[in-house]
Amino acid sequence: MISILMPVKNTEQYLRECLDSILNQSFKDWELIAINDHSTDSSFNILREYVKKDNRIRAFNNEGKGIINALRLAYQHSKGNLITRMDSDDIMHVSKLEKLFAQIIRVGNGHIAVSKVSYFSKEKVGQGYLNYAKWLNNLCETKRHYHEIYKECVIPSPAWLIYRHDLDKVNAFNPNTYPEDYDLCFRFYQHQINVVPVLDILHHWRDYPERTSRNDKHYADNRFLDLKVHYFLNIDYNSQLELVLWGAGRKGKEIAKKLIDNQIRFHWICNNEKKIGKSIYNVVLKDYKLIHSLSNFQTIIAVSSPDEQASIKEYFELYFSKPIYWFFC
Repeated sequence: MISILMPVKNTEQYLRECLDSILNQSFKDWELIAINDHSTDSSFNILREYVKKDNRIRAFNNEGKGIINALRLAYQHSKGNLITRMDSDDIMHVSKLEKLFAQIIRVGNGHIAVSKVSYFSKEKVGQGYLNYAKWLNNLCETKRHYHEIYKECVIPSPAWLIYRHDLDKVNAFNPNTYPEDYDLCFRFYQHQINVVPVLDILHHWRDYPERTSRNDKHYADNRFLDLKVHYFLNIDYNSQLELVLWGAGRKGKEIAKKLIDNQIRFHWICNNEKKIGKSIYNVVLKDYKLIHSLSNFQTIIAVSSPDEQASIKEYFELYFSKPIYWFFC
């Protein structure tokens, strides 16, 4: 059985459409545990209406507050051997559970099945959201999820399916760290849970002005540099290699400050002639060609321009046989 965990907060306008998309799933062996997170609209009444309609649906009021507590409570009440999430304002493709199930059953424990996603809206979907969906879907096609994990969350929270055993292995929803989906994604990576993609769009994100990710303070800074640096130092940082930070813009400066706060030594480089030679946080910026004098190094790249990122990637692959680098934006 698949357990679907769904926090609900003030989504009365979209909740029935969401619930109907679950009821219409081609895969029938599921349960939905919906947690009302202190809604002030009629969301909980709608949930109770659907509880009466289908005994696979159960609804509870959140004993704590916020999405993490809601997910914990839903997980505590779940009984399935396979776990997924759902957002109460989104829509499942009719074969979402069936196709994710087929993929995870094929490979077994130690894996997480992930599908493609799309955005939809009554208004025009912003280009940033369209670019994010396109990027995520490309990761499915190229199987490069963890290669780009320091850019943004590479596993969309309502578009995955995993065994309970593996979710417990990564400590499920116990950490209090926001954004909770990105933190969980890093823990999948840390515990080497392999991503197996489904090359179909199975989850439809609804974009609208009141969406939580647009308004909640926990998602206000979509750079999430604290989270990125924390997990980099715990997973990929190798003290036996020289650490290089490439980029001296706003993000580069923030990353540099966090490395200094963690007492991590690094070389700071850029290709901006106006900044080369300047001292920031008592670290002198060097020309990017400094890396040719280093024998073994790993690089954090804090350059956001897609064209510049492409040039840097080409540069590394041209001059170094096995470059170790991560884009942080």
